[in-house]
Amino acid sequence: MNMIHSAAFGRIVRAAACALLLGLTSCTAPGSTPEVPAMPAPETRSLTVLTNRIDLIENGVFDGYAKRFEAEHPGADVRFEGLSDYAGDIMTRLSTREAGDVLLLPINMPGSELPNFFAPLKDELFENMRFADMRKYGDRRYGLATGTATDGIIYNKKAFEQAGIDEIPQTLDEFFAACAKLKDIGIVPVYLNYGAKWPLKEWGDILVNYSSGRAGYLNRMALTDEPWQLDGPWGDSLKIVRRLVREGYAEKNLFANTWETSKTELASGRAAMYFQGSWAIRQLVDAGADPDEIGFFPFPYDNGGSYYAPLNPDYFIGVSKFSAEPELAQDWVEFFVKKSGFVDDWGFLPVDSTQTPKMAQFREFLSFRPTFVEGVQTGDAFIDLAERANFSFWSGGYMQELIAADDLGEAFDRLNRNWKEARSTSSKP
Repeated sequence: MNMIHSAAFGRIVRAAACALLLGLTSCTAPGSTPEVPAMPAPETRSLTVLTNRIDLIENGVFDGYAKRFEAEHPGADVRFEGLSDYAGDIMTRLSTREAGDVLLLPINMPGSELPNFFAPLKDELFENMRFADMRKYGDRRYGLATGTATDGIIYNKKAFEQAGIDEIPQTLDEFFAACAKLKDIGIVPVYLNYGAKWPLKEWGDILVNYSSGRAGYLNRMALTDEPWQLDGPWGDSLKIVRRLVREGYAEKNLFANTWETSKTELASGRAAMYFQGSWAIRQLVDAGADPDEIGFFPFPYDNGGSYYAPLNPDYFIGVSKFSAEPELAQDWVEFFVKKSGFVDDWGFLPVDSTQTPKMAQFREFLSFRPTFVEGVQTGDAFIDLAERANFSFWSGGYMQELIAADDLGEAFDRLNRNWKEARSTSSKP
């Protein structure tokens, strides 16, 4: 072999050796930097979260939460789906097993059915958390409260000032007197949101459930055939809201769903008051209200001068039993309630019992020294009876019928007949 052929053969051998060793050691020139293989992209894990907060999807707030979560969980892809009639739509979605990975627990679902649709949550999620056992069945917990709220009158201070209302109403008579002053100058005294239905629950089962001072009034309804009485809590509550409508103290366009419009009306001072949960305060600010112009006081439901106020959870959040990513879904539940900022950002009181509230309006509320009544779980017996008696407590639709009834006593009689019949065929204690 001549020297030319020998040199060529050597180059071929070295090239072949480099090719064989490429996956183990790079053949590089002396002093050059070896190539580092690229790390494989993390496997995509998708989560679908169902929610009632369409507004937070549309304004990008939920996407901001998702980006932070995804940064902590490489490969996670969180997507949201909003339901405009969450209470009505979610039961249908659950029945078809198309309820995503994370969702809000239906308020009208009996505890005994929770294991059929939801995965139990880890015990460590519930340390120091309020309402830890409210969505518990057996020895398993299925939902974590997304916020804590109280209910009362949210009001526009400028509207009060324009109407010459110098002091916060502390009796029912003073409340109606304030309504008259507001109406006289063309301000809507109380925005009921009659057309939206669900806000009417404040004047019905929510007020009834706490104004007696005993938590669990709805549960005790399951023990009697005739819970609706004109001279009882139901009658007292309905008489108030019916008077608001009768005397023109509510919005004129009652039958349209104007929830979003109502926030702008109250924020601007064209309407003066809501009877609503503390969570609505932040929504008014987002609708353009000056936070310093929005106040909050306990609803004076009688002329006693001292009042009870509820302390209730907002929706509970849980994990679908049929989720393909149950561990990641539980991580989202923990992140959303404890780390995302949702509780403080959106006007809720802390779910963690070791934390103090930050909302200025809540401090005003406390200055009236209400006695808080902490909510209890609505029992399966009541939920079962309500369903079979066609009493739509979970949607507020029943309140439209009672407010519009020509004769409230006759309307109560019809409810009592249905209730009694449901109790007579009930298998639950």
